[in-house]
Amino acid sequence: MPTLDIDEIRHILPHRYPMLLVDRILEMSTEKIVGIKNVSTNEPFFGGHFPDFPVMPGVLIVEALAQTAGVLVLGSIPNRADFLVFLVSIDYAKFRKPVRPGDQLRMELTMLKRKGTVAKMAGRATVNGVLVAEAEIMCKLERKGDAPAAS
Repeated sequence: MPTLDIDEIRHILPHRYPMLLVDRILEMSTEKIVGIKNVSTNEPFFGGHFPDFPVMPGVLIVEALAQTAGVLVLGSIPNRADFLVFLVSIDYAKFRKPVRPGDQLRMELTMLKRKGTVAKMAGRATVNGVLVAEAEIMCKLERKGDAPAAS
């Protein structure tokens, strides 16, 4: 099972600081991926999100899960430089515990269904083995030239 560092992740995902929310991939197969996000006190969102009791916004935890899912989907195709992966849906999202500076967020996603360019995964985010968030994530591959323009 390959391990990917931040440089290898940047070759797969188009995201950059401050929106790249995956630091390392610990495991990856065709059906499962495990990624890590080290949550630093220097994260830009902590200055405005409960500054007296800093917590990672839940939407960014889901984004970290989605980016990890994107590595799984893009990492499995040979011509990945020609594609982008877009978030299609988030279902059954639940937030269980706050994520604080100094925590290490572990994202585990398992493929539920894959058909053509669409993939659906079950994701769980944990800190020290404790579930902090979970969701079902669906994403879709789009060829770069065919990607829909924002309106």
